[in-house]
Amino acid sequence: MNLPCLRQVPEGVEVRVFVQPRASRNKLVGLLGDELKVALTAPPVDGAANKACCVFFAKLCGLPKSSVRVLSGDSSRHKRLLLAQAEYREVASQLRERAGG
Repeated sequence: MNLPCLRQVPEGVEVRVFVQPRASRNKLVGLLGDELKVALTAPPVDGAANKACCVFFAKLCGLPKSSVRVLSGDSSRHKRLLLAQAEYREVASQLRERAGG
C-alpha cells in the first residue's frame, strides 16, 4: 500500500507534512489528506518547529539529523521534507509501525 504523503525522488524520499506546533508531546498523529500530521512541542518561532520536525523524522526513520531538511514551507504548517538517501519502502514501514497500522 502506498502512502500519499511519501514520494521517492532521486535524492531520497520526500515527505509532505502538516505540523501542529506547541503540542503537549512530539508524536506522529496520522494521515491528514495527502499529508502526514505531526504534533511537535516546539513553538513556530525562529525555525524551532522546523528544526524539531527534522530531528523528529531523523529519529523516527533512523537517519542522521543532517539527512533531513525542509524543502519548502519554512514559514508554513504545510511542509515538504527530504529524507536524503532514504528508501521509500523503509520509510513507509517505519511510519506504518509508529502510526500503529
